[in-house]
Amino acid sequence: MKNYKFKINENGYTVNIKSHEGNIIDLEVNGTAYEVIMKEEIKKTKTPTLVRAASQRPAEPLKVNPNSSISQILAPIPGVVLSIDVAVGDTLKIGDRMLVLEAMKMENNIVCEKAGTITAMKVVVGQQVLQNEVMIEIR
Repeated sequence: MKNYKFKINENGYTVNIKSHEGNIIDLEVNGTAYEVIMKEEIKKTKTPTLVRAASQRPAEPLKVNPNSSISQILAPIPGVVLSIDVAVGDTLKIGDRMLVLEAMKMENNIVCEKAGTITAMKVVVGQQVLQNEVMIEIR
């Protein structure tokens, strides 16, 4: 396995370690075989354990205040506006589809969360939007 050369009190020693299992080592010193028993078993190095930080809470969906006069429809994720199904002045009820937002090759329907009339369109078809960007205003 391994060879070592020692010099003790001007005497030379050649040590050849043959095997090592647990706390027993078989070795040769200058050609003479010995079996050495260690007092304590040699501790093996441990593989480090990966510790991850606690995950953060996911973002909560937008809560619409039913008492406010103007509601803004924000982009829930960054993406591209594929189609717009409404126009300024349209009256909507809860659950009506307003537009389709493509994100990571998936189409996401953006639906109305508060009944009302559209007062402003802040996006056009093909426009890229960032998360939390205002897309539509409803009164």
